[in-house]
Amino acid sequence: MEKDSEHYGDKFQQKSKYVRNRMPQHILDWSRKPKTYKTYPNAIKQIELPKPDFEKTIDFWSVIKNRHSTRKFAKEPLSLMDLSLLLFGMSGLNRIFPQYAFRTVPSAGGLYPIEIYPVVNNVISLEKGVYHYNIQEHSLDLLKEGDFRNKVTEGCLGQNMTFTSAVNFIWTAMISRSQWKYLQRCYRYIYLDAGHIGQNFYLIAEALGLGACTIGALYDDELNHLLEIDGTNETTIYVGVVGKI
Repeated sequence: MEKDSEHYGDKFQQKSKYVRNRMPQHILDWSRKPKTYKTYPNAIKQIELPKPDFEKTIDFWSVIKNRHSTRKFAKEPLSLMDLSLLLFGMSGLNRIFPQYAFRTVPSAGGLYPIEIYPVVNNVISLEKGVYHYNIQEHSLDLLKEGDFRNKVTEGCLGQNMTFTSAVNFIWTAMISRSQWKYLQRCYRYIYLDAGHIGQNFYLIAEALGLGACTIGALYDDELNHLLEIDGTNETTIYVGVVGKI
């Protein structure tokens, strides 16, 4: 029988409920609002992605109907345009104003806590390594050079699809971006935000004729170590794999 202390999920669900007339009293301090974008000014190099070029003949409802998980991939590489479209569709800027920019996915409070780290295994004209998606510039920052398929596979409980995929997307959460406004309830919204990105990821892959699958079973801190993040202020929460069918 489980110890009561192990029911942390049940406790969180109950303690994070909103109750009428007992809402948290919280005043937003705009001077302490976390930055919206994470950047790597000391990255090994920055790679400009091609401007997304959308195929006009794709049938939206066919994409919805045919979306599914794929766990086996061909050895054929993805194109840089494939990667550009996947990243733009997951979190690209689509309505830009002087003080704010909306994205291709919704986010609670427009706070966008999710960061995207593509671990590239097989993309034409792109070396293997760990990258970070620079959303504002629609570019990639190369953080680590090399083949990290074994590390990602080990961090995903040994699931072989991460070894054979063309790209593994590691999605992390910048907790303070959402917590600044929503306090402890922020975790509910962070996971919803990740789900929005995950569904867009599936739909884009289907539209491009690619195979895709998402992974929630992972050793959090092993992937945090790969990305060199602390696991507290920023932590891995989700992984997506993609490749040619």
